[in-house]
Amino acid sequence: MADGFELTSGAFDEGGAIPARYTCDGDNASPPLNWAGAPAETASFALILDDPDAGGFVHWIVYGLDGSASGSLPAGISESPDGPAQGTNNFRQAGYGGPCPPSGEHRYVFRLLALDDVLELTGAPSAEDVLDAAEGHMIGEATLTATYRRSR
Repeated sequence: MADGFELTSGAFDEGGAIPARYTCDGDNASPPLNWAGAPAETASFALILDDPDAGGFVHWIVYGLDGSASGSLPAGISESPDGPAQGTNNFRQAGYGGPCPPSGEHRYVFRLLALDDVLELTGAPSAEDVLDAAEGHMIGEATLTATYRRSR
């Protein structure tokens, strides 16, 4: 996979805590994300956010992002009418569902997939649908992992 392809956020660092604004305890807004160093052949991107500590519970699916060496998603884009195409998360909703762990601290992994083609998907596909369509087209992957623990 591509060396130097990275995913970052202006709201939290790799391994850091996700601010409450981007969770069920706050505005439940999608966090800002930035990427750089994507492979030159990238035609599109797909993004999947899941919680490996909850059996891979999927919080967000974005697909059909234009391919470019660098780019970004601003905070709250999930709710924007001009937002990207989004899939159905495990909350059974299209769009972003912020971290909301039932107990303890959970990890959240943002996976940005660089693809050599535009996925032929419509509607609000599941993460599995996106990954199936991406098979054989993934030319790079950047991840960003963060944590969240609810304060009670």
